[in-house]
Amino acid sequence: MTDPDNPAAVPVTGSLLFLSLICLVASVGGLLFGFDTAVISGTFGFVETQFCLSKLMLGWFGSSALAGCVLGAMVAGWLGDRFGRKPILFVGAVFFLVCALFSAIPQTFAILIGARLIGGLGVGMVSVLAPLYISEFAPPGIRGRMVALYQLSIVIGILLAYFSNWLLLCFSQAHPLAFGGSGVLHWLLVEQVWRGMFGAGLIPSAMFILLLLLVPESPRWLVNAGRVREAFVILARVNGRAIAQQELAQIQASVAQEEGSLRELFRPGLRMALIVGLGLSVFGQMTGVNSVIYYGPAILEQAGLDVGGAMGYQVALGFINLIFTLLAVWKVDSWGRRPLLIWGMAAVTLSLATAGLLFAAKLASAGWIVLVLGVYMACIALSICAVIWVLTPEIFPNRIRGRAVSIAVFANWSVNAATAFLFPWFAARFGMPAVFLTFAGLCGVATLFFWRWVPETKGRSLEDIEAYWHARRR
Repeated sequence: MTDPDNPAAVPVTGSLLFLSLICLVASVGGLLFGFDTAVISGTFGFVETQFCLSKLMLGWFGSSALAGCVLGAMVAGWLGDRFGRKPILFVGAVFFLVCALFSAIPQTFAILIGARLIGGLGVGMVSVLAPLYISEFAPPGIRGRMVALYQLSIVIGILLAYFSNWLLLCFSQAHPLAFGGSGVLHWLLVEQVWRGMFGAGLIPSAMFILLLLLVPESPRWLVNAGRVREAFVILARVNGRAIAQQELAQIQASVAQEEGSLRELFRPGLRMALIVGLGLSVFGQMTGVNSVIYYGPAILEQAGLDVGGAMGYQVALGFINLIFTLLAVWKVDSWGRRPLLIWGMAAVTLSLATAGLLFAAKLASAGWIVLVLGVYMACIALSICAVIWVLTPEIFPNRIRGRAVSIAVFANWSVNAATAFLFPWFAARFGMPAVFLTFAGLCGVATLFFWRWVPETKGRSLEDIEAYWHARRR
């Protein structure tokens, strides 16, 4: 560790490698987020049969982790502002580990739900603090790309979950007598393969815990906590001594002008920041993306695929998601947040409407649905799925950023939990045409909201963005 009290220890030049390490480690939280939320997609049929679940109970299974996410997001900002970003990220990582273990070994449905709730707490905490942590380190010119690494990690986690689910299913079907046809490994990986799907999350969870030991606390949080010298050393390690002095002065001036109360967010100017943050979060879940992630195999089975084929195509959708998220990471700082958000969401609306009409006209063959869902996944990966995690931590003031982001992410997970809980019932009651056309209508409204209210933030410091909201108020 660098000694903050030793002037000679303050670097003259910054290190892109050091910044990349910080962002990469925080982004592993996104990988766990993606893995934990997507791994469930391969387990629905098995768990429904194992515990004889009704459709509403199946919806509770699908949304239980999301209920934990709501609570985790609710408290993460306050905890992050009170104790620091890094310690709460570490707690979230431990929750991931506990969830993976106890989701793999439960003997009752109640224990499985408890494990999923604990995992959800971890996801909720990390989803608030990881992108916020990255945004508080990254220079304005590359902040979009650095924060978008978090979304890229989510996508990689989703893809890993799909791929591991598919591999484990193929293994269990091809080798029914593996491990001698008995024992713990046979039970986990063959006889009740859904347990192995959940248990695979132990590996990235342990990796995240170890990597967090390598990174420092957020410099902006350190300034708020009065640990200015430590903050300066970390800023210098990222950008060099000269730029660090300028950044430190900006942060201190920003903190001195703020009351640090959430009441600020309800005043003219910053109230608009809150509305934008809530709009991004709520509409981000009304796109249907997580319904496709969680229930994708069930949707594809309705188009005529068997469970193995459905999981295979789900992997293909995961690759499309990855490719277009990489494009978003590459272009978010040059094309800007607004163009990606608005034009991408317009395309999402059209693709959802097309899928709904195909189902309504009885033309929803496996080939057509996979094609339309592929276009949908490409557009949503390039737009709101990448932009939401960049914009949300950018638009709130320094002193209350953690708590303000918590409010937005709390709304995100609340809507996510509601849609995941209601999806099996809604699809069974009204059919797939109604599902896709409803999502299309909501995405159309979202596109208009983003066009009217969301500002462009590329290339601006966090303090400049805060000043923008105060200028609007005046």
